[in-house]
Amino acid sequence: MSKRPPSFEPAEHGGTEQAQSDRKPPERTPPERPSGERPAQDRPQADRYRSAGRTRDPVVEVRKRIHQALMDSLGPKLYEELGGDEDLDHKVRDTIKTLLARDETPMSGADRLRIQQEVADEILGHGPIEPLLRDAQVSEIMVNGPNRIFVERGGRLGIVDAEFADEAHLRRVIDRIVSRIGRRVDEASPMVDARLPDGSRVNAVVPPIALDGSTLTIRKFSADPLTVADLISFGTLTKPVAELLRACVRGRMDIVVSGGTGSGKTTTLNVLSSFIPSDERVVTIEDAAELQLHQEHIVRLESRPANSEGRGEITIRDLVRNALRMRPDRIVVGEVRDGAALDMLQAMNTGHDGSLTTVHANTPRDTIARLETMVMMAGMDLPIRAIREQVASAVDLIIQVTRLKDGSRRITHITEVAGMEGEVVTMQDLFTFDYGAGLDDRGRFRGSLTPTGIRPTFAEDLKDHGVTISMDIFTPAFGGPQGGPGGHDPWAASAGRGGR
Repeated sequence: MSKRPPSFEPAEHGGTEQAQSDRKPPERTPPERPSGERPAQDRPQADRYRSAGRTRDPVVEVRKRIHQALMDSLGPKLYEELGGDEDLDHKVRDTIKTLLARDETPMSGADRLRIQQEVADEILGHGPIEPLLRDAQVSEIMVNGPNRIFVERGGRLGIVDAEFADEAHLRRVIDRIVSRIGRRVDEASPMVDARLPDGSRVNAVVPPIALDGSTLTIRKFSADPLTVADLISFGTLTKPVAELLRACVRGRMDIVVSGGTGSGKTTTLNVLSSFIPSDERVVTIEDAAELQLHQEHIVRLESRPANSEGRGEITIRDLVRNALRMRPDRIVVGEVRDGAALDMLQAMNTGHDGSLTTVHANTPRDTIARLETMVMMAGMDLPIRAIREQVASAVDLIIQVTRLKDGSRRITHITEVAGMEGEVVTMQDLFTFDYGAGLDDRGRFRGSLTPTGIRPTFAEDLKDHGVTISMDIFTPAFGGPQGGPGGHDPWAASAGRGGR
């Protein structure tokens, strides 16, 4: 049996064994279960603890009454409101206070405030996940059916003491999210990507594709993204290594950031993009807008799925092709995952130096293979050698970002693409993560990104763009070690600040 992730808010459940040993509890008729709910004895133990905690909660019934009274007072149309109207917000909160004042149930002031907030979250926000959206320490929210909600805090996953009333409740919240951007999710279209007003990325899957109830995944977004100064202060990079990356961007090197899902690719891409000179015209292309560039001359483009009739789709590849006609100095693509790779490589090879993108891959070598595969997906019957020559001439640097076993996210390779030897794309690691340093007493990796001693061949190209770097940073004694204090993880410490 797989181990259950740790609970961040375990319910109290002590003392029951002693009570049962003293006397036999009276037999009671079990309450009627909602359709589809598992009997308590069939649920995982922690689920039963959480359910028991809510049953004993004296304010639950009051909350239900206030919610129903609010619906009766203001009307069911509230479920269709998006909560952006300030007048509606005030009206809802004032009505809740009035209804609570009329309720004669003995309650503390804290309980009354709790009911006010929970009912307001249900009507104006996203129900039980609204407090998680407000929690700055939560970076990702994963809803696996109505009764199981997980979050990522500090790079670690755990279950929380919150749940939806039932499947219909969860579906209402999902529908509210996707309707904001004119999309729908149902049996005919059971998967959808969307985003919240603050930019957080949302994915929803509903039955019949989702077998155990609807799922909702939210990757939170913040207006306060990590900067290179953050990465330096946290120990992810030393100042010399940061200056190397700054030099590569300003020297118009074509850079690919690679990594797995949730490894920190978008955060790294955002930091690299901050090095682009402010006088350049930059076109950004994304599936869901996450990049936060602060240069003055920015054009942001976003792909679009087909409508319910299968029309109107705008792909990343369409946008890359169009961007070439927009006189860009740089093209920044949030992620290439299909035939758009061919157009991106051609852009890099035809005067749009300094372009940046990300790719899903686990190692720098895998990145090259992944690019080859995606070029083949473009439908062009190109020989494999021609594809590899395109990749070798277009890509200058690969930055590998990895989510380690301890939950932290680290840059593990800075790798130069040196060219071709025969049929093989040649590469050389300039910096690698030192896994050999072992773990600290908290189980976190002690290692850091350290130089290999190899000097890059692109130093002369940087000089041609008026950018110079000291070769000393590639000497092991000078450029490393550089781990943060206690193996500190900037992405974990600033969960919710920026993309992945």
